[in-house]
Amino acid sequence: MPEVVGVRFKQAGPIYFFEPGGVDFEVGDWVVVDTAHGQSMGKAIMARRQVSPSEIQGPLKSVVRRADAGEISKAAEFKASEKETLIKCAELVAKHDLPMKVVAAEYNFDGSRLTVYFTAESKVDFRALLKEMGSVFKTRVELRQIGARDVAKLLGGIGRCGRVLCCTTSLCRFDPISMRMARDQGLPLNPAMISGVCGKLLCCLKYEHEQYLATKSRGES
Repeated sequence: MPEVVGVRFKQAGPIYFFEPGGVDFEVGDWVVVDTAHGQSMGKAIMARRQVSPSEIQGPLKSVVRRADAGEISKAAEFKASEKETLIKCAELVAKHDLPMKVVAAEYNFDGSRLTVYFTAESKVDFRALLKEMGSVFKTRVELRQIGARDVAKLLGGIGRCGRVLCCTTSLCRFDPISMRMARDQGLPLNPAMISGVCGKLLCCLKYEHEQYLATKSRGES
């Protein structure tokens, strides 16, 4: 079975498997890895272990090296510049008069790639915008349309429970949520009462759903 390590690129983001590649590093270290979009930097959060091939999705790429202090510092500088970059992106969108709203701008660790997340009600022809962004920011730019739940995950906030949103702290993926889950749990079926800040049904409806079904199957109240 292949030996892998687990790397996470964002807080509450999914864990991706990589070959250790003979690189010396420990859990908690920042590492540079090869990805489908080029090199990226993430944190090693799972020690080396063997996994079944069925657990690996797509070609298994490798850890290139442990990130050095200079790379970590540079990544922090790019992170600090993202707010200013987002403001400039919004100005460019307004200049091109496009029906889209920019939500976040993220540089990769060395600034060689800028990902701009946006929302729109329909498909947007942003070719001219993309060309100008590349010229302004002097790097490769990717525009990525996202949905309401992804917006909440990127921006964060406080949920109906009074705590920081699960999607920004611990929720790695979005599971399908349905009104039937609320019905099974005896909750009011008013969407306004069981929806999160994203406007979608609360992700936490999924957490105890199986327990409610098990209780009902045993005839308990």
